[in-house]
Amino acid sequence: MMNRSKFNPEIKQVIDRILLEIPSVVSGKMFGYPAYYVNGKMFACVYEENVGIKVPEALAKESIGKKGITSFQPLGRAKMKEWIQINRENPEEFFDDEEILKTSVNFVASLKK
Repeated sequence: MMNRSKFNPEIKQVIDRILLEIPSVVSGKMFGYPAYYVNGKMFACVYEENVGIKVPEALAKESIGKKGITSFQPLGRAKMKEWIQINRENPEEFFDDEEILKTSVNFVASLKK
């Protein structure tokens, strides 16, 4: 029997509302968690009570340590230099992260295949 992924569906609803209005964004899954893709590459996912997103390394370094932002280490993995995790008390607060989420879409869309 597979281990069921736990994530907050309210967070997924907020992230869906932000990201799925962007025509190039497609929703899917990664290890059973809701994930978001652009050009076939994952750039964000809802992981437990948090959201992991891929951003330029300089932005990741600048962001880590700000309120609610840490390194993204899903399933106990090592830190990834271009990934951050956003933690918010209330799912609605993720609307305040719309700019960084859209930065993530543009960054990953710009990467070479």
